[in-house]
Amino acid sequence: FSSPRKENPFIAVNCAALNENLLESELFGHERGAFTGAEKQRKGRFELANGGTLFLDEVGDLPPATQVKLLRVLQEETFERVGGADSIHVDVRVVAATHRNLEDLIRQGMFREDLFYRLNVVTLEIPPLRMRRDDIPPTIEHFAAVYGRELRKKISFSKEAWAALLR
Repeated sequence: FSSPRKENPFIAVNCAALNENLLESELFGHERGAFTGAEKQRKGRFELANGGTLFLDEVGDLPPATQVKLLRVLQEETFERVGGADSIHVDVRVVAATHRNLEDLIRQGMFREDLFYRLNVVTLEIPPLRMRRDDIPPTIEHFAAVYGRELRKKISFSKEAWAALLR
């Protein structure tokens, strides 16, 4: 909310939800005729996020070929659409998240060390709720209020329900 990019696009991509070919097209876009079904040019998420923020969820699941292309965009601030030859310059803040231990993946040869250090500018480790039991009631109350307003109902929990949730 305080960022100079706050008025610009915020684009999110779940890297684990797409296969390698589709992910590349989603991130970088494609030109007409680049592959079967590419009937028109399509901007990718990097291009759509230009001037704003691109959130890469589950970045630890990126295939090796996509890691190379992502690293290039982070270093050079340019990319080409799938099937394209023109370089496209972007100014994008990248925020990445993963549930996986990237350092372990690096040791296993499954994640690029240079990409890790490009992404690892600021690290926020958020322990699971089971390690932060005091956060459970306010989290539940927040979502009960949000969905209660949306559904126009008062959402409450019995003592048994609270006990189960806290377990």
